[in-house]
Amino acid sequence: MDSIQHRIVNVNGVNIHVAEAGPHDGPVIIFVHGFPQLWYSWRYQIVALAALGYRTVAPDLRGYGDSDAPEDVGSYTVFHIVADLVGLIDSLGSVKDKVFVVGHDWGALVSWYLCLFRPDKVKALVNLSVVFSPRNPKRKIIETLRAVYGDDYYIVRFQEPGEIEAEFEQMGTERVMKEFLAYRTPGPLFLPKGKGFGKPLDSPIELPSWLSEEDVKYYVSKFEKKGFTGGLNYYRNLDRNWELTAPWTGVKVKVPTKFVIGDQDLTYNSLSAKDYIHKGRFNRDVPLLHDVVILEGVAHFLNEEKPDEVSKHIYDFFEKF
Repeated sequence: MDSIQHRIVNVNGVNIHVAEAGPHDGPVIIFVHGFPQLWYSWRYQIVALAALGYRTVAPDLRGYGDSDAPEDVGSYTVFHIVADLVGLIDSLGSVKDKVFVVGHDWGALVSWYLCLFRPDKVKALVNLSVVFSPRNPKRKIIETLRAVYGDDYYIVRFQEPGEIEAEFEQMGTERVMKEFLAYRTPGPLFLPKGKGFGKPLDSPIELPSWLSEEDVKYYVSKFEKKGFTGGLNYYRNLDRNWELTAPWTGVKVKVPTKFVIGDQDLTYNSLSAKDYIHKGRFNRDVPLLHDVVILEGVAHFLNEEKPDEVSKHIYDFFEKF
């Protein structure tokens, strides 16, 4: 961790905090985190890939950590986030070539869009946990999720500004972080109104072996300062993104890609993801999909749960280019 440098970069009208390591003239890897995480979720990969000669760069996305958090919900569309990443890529100065990109969770979703909108910026992609989601022109996303899983489904519960934030505040940031990071149920997440994660607030939470109290403290320190609203605003733009991306209906992701997911991941066990991955549709929508890796016994936060394995998958794929 001592080898990781930190700085603030002004891109696309916002200040973005960046953690980076490795030689400045090395090939660049941009790591894009998800919810509710930070650059910190890539700490192992930043160090491991830097030691192998890559310049590793992990931002706190807008709304998170030490980056700016615009107040307007509409400032968190995929166009805003992708523009932040393009600005970051362009700011790196020594970059004459395309960069490598690794995304997880919302970071994976954003990385799919980056490859759709600006394939000229990406040499190759490794995405974790969240498959590409081709736009369905017939039905908005929240309407679809509500029809499939009901009003208690976590993404549906995130939609009303301020509502889930108030519940999280009542639970306490540490409790919320532990609930999310320790979640291992291989299926959809539900947050019944007024019932938190569906268990008493004083019930103990056993941390997974890969997560220390020190790790939790780091996350808590940043989310207590920034709050959850910035990250939740990504979810609140799902329907707006659906409207804005109408011109990309049917467009394929034409960037060389590797996809890695755990078989205990809630995303692998929700929304027909298994069928999408294994019955040919994923390959149809991402024609340069080289490889799909299913990690046995691994849940959602695989880059922290299996850091060495994930780092090796990233390295082995990018070395081909």
